[in-house]
Amino acid sequence: MADGDDLPKLDDPLDIPCLKPGAMEGLEPYIAAPEHQAKLGFPGELVPDWKERALAKMAELAEKDRAFQVYLDACVKCGACTDKCHYFLGTGDPKNMPVARQDLLRSVYRRYFTFAGKHFPKLVGARDLTEEVLHEWYSYYHQCSECRRCSVFCPYGIDTAEITMAAREILDSVGMGQKYSNEIIGKVKEIGNNLGLQPKALQATLEDLEEDIEDETGVSVRIPLDEKGADILLVTPSADFFAEPHIDGLIGYAKVFHEAGVSWTLSSYASEAANFGLFIGSYENMREIALRIRKAAQDLGVKRIIFGECGHAWRVAYSFLNTLAGPWDFLDPNYPVPQHILEFTWNEIQKGTLKFDKSKNDHIRLTYHDSCNVARASRMGQARRPVRDPAQCHQGGLQSLLRHARRHDPRKDAVLRRGRGAFDRRPDGAAQEGRVPADDRAATGDRRSRRDPHGRDLRHLQDAVFQGHAGLWL
Repeated sequence: MADGDDLPKLDDPLDIPCLKPGAMEGLEPYIAAPEHQAKLGFPGELVPDWKERALAKMAELAEKDRAFQVYLDACVKCGACTDKCHYFLGTGDPKNMPVARQDLLRSVYRRYFTFAGKHFPKLVGARDLTEEVLHEWYSYYHQCSECRRCSVFCPYGIDTAEITMAAREILDSVGMGQKYSNEIIGKVKEIGNNLGLQPKALQATLEDLEEDIEDETGVSVRIPLDEKGADILLVTPSADFFAEPHIDGLIGYAKVFHEAGVSWTLSSYASEAANFGLFIGSYENMREIALRIRKAAQDLGVKRIIFGECGHAWRVAYSFLNTLAGPWDFLDPNYPVPQHILEFTWNEIQKGTLKFDKSKNDHIRLTYHDSCNVARASRMGQARRPVRDPAQCHQGGLQSLLRHARRHDPRKDAVLRRGRGAFDRRPDGAAQEGRVPADDRAATGDRRSRRDPHGRDLRHLQDAVFQGHAGLWL
């Protein structure tokens, strides 16, 4: 175990950057092409009556979504959220403070929907909606990842992500959609996944992965596609079919299911867990994507649905799936709908179907970073610990750098929670996230190096879990 002297020194995380007004002003993502907009039911370009449409959409959102209106009315500018946004910490642009980003929309809302704003606009900071303001929205509301960290610290519980989603929906409704998200949603509607991967290409990819597993382990592990009558439908992000290190995640799922002895299948019709409707704030598009999962489950006759590792996919599934695509009365009522692969893996550990060689982990020290909010946004934090424990190092080599940020002083807690506040990821990759890939990026979805703090390659950690009776290294 390293003594820690070779670990990089970090700046004081409580330092607040110097303000740099306008540092990110005018920075905009590519605007969606007309064909991308049309597939989602939005106008292809900025419409002539954009102002009227934008205000009508804002009024509609305020009427049907009480939370949206409350969030716009309740802020008292206490500043508790100010230094909680990684975009502000990284850029120093004051408009990236969560409260200031909210005010970009709140100021227009006050101008047209409150008595004071209509009659005394300067007194309450209200302003007219102009094309310049519209572009300001497009710039700064796409400098928000909807991580909701600021909401954790707001004494009024204002959810900045909800305001971001509303602003993006307003922009879409007047013809200013974002190319990346809207193009992806269109591919899901047409083909079934974000990558536009056709069923034949998907089948060939899965067959190649089966060969890779057998070459590596000597064990034949199937990755079935569109098999009717399977018990489990696995819905996983399409990156697992295509990109490194995400493929390691899919291989891990297959190994876990194989060792558990369950029947499962993927679906070419619903070959995408990610739901980018969340990112554009469109309930209608979120629902259409979710309904593909429902149809796949019904067509294949499965008994349960399990989601693979994708933070925002799980956020949508955990929080909205029953509302978007329920009821799920055709599934086995003995299992939650949906179920996370972590939950499945923990159940198998409890039943004794997954066994661990703890000594494989003794030299590893890693941290857990909740980059995709699976813990913070969807209550997976407590589940990670019991899944981690069975594969802990038997000699204490694996350490949690920080147990629970809540035990620390509140001001430090604000910093620690950038990464969930419980940096307790264990390195074997098998059970912590409910999957078996060792790579930390595959496990959390973040884009960090595939090496630990000491420069060691992490891919060999797939060998950390061993199933003796099958001879299968997970």
